[in-house]
Amino acid sequence: MRKVSIALAGAAIAATLAGTSALADGHLEKAVEARNAQMKLYAWNLGMLGGMAKGSVEYDAKKAKQAADNLHALSSLSQQGMWPEGSDNFAMEGKTRALPEIWTTYPAISEKGKALTDAAGALAQVAGNGLDALKAGIGDVGKSCGGCHKQFRAPK
Repeated sequence: MRKVSIALAGAAIAATLAGTSALADGHLEKAVEARNAQMKLYAWNLGMLGGMAKGSVEYDAKKAKQAADNLHALSSLSQQGMWPEGSDNFAMEGKTRALPEIWTTYPAISEKGKALTDAAGALAQVAGNGLDALKAGIGDVGKSCGGCHKQFRAPK
């Protein structure tokens, strides 16, 4: 009887651990999906602003202001839940380009996030004030994006 109880207890623990692992894996994938969605929204808005700055998209003050406001709002969102440890490109090959260094260099990564929020906020203040103002402000946003991506994102 004791052997049966031990075997059942062992099976229950194994089933619990397997279920926990499956939940954790699902959580990591959802976190990566959320990050990727946010990055696509950054790209959509930054693409419109960059197109205006380069002259490939006609400058529209209202659209420029909206896109810059969107960038600022996106960069102001808390991302803590989107970056769980173990959601890097080695652990989740093919699903993310996030390098493991993100989790070993804190608080450097949060400083880069703050730089983006600051640059996007500054751009939001001027993007609707004319093409020259947009051109002057968009560079800092691009630099802050690149500063993080160069250090913490694997190449394609």
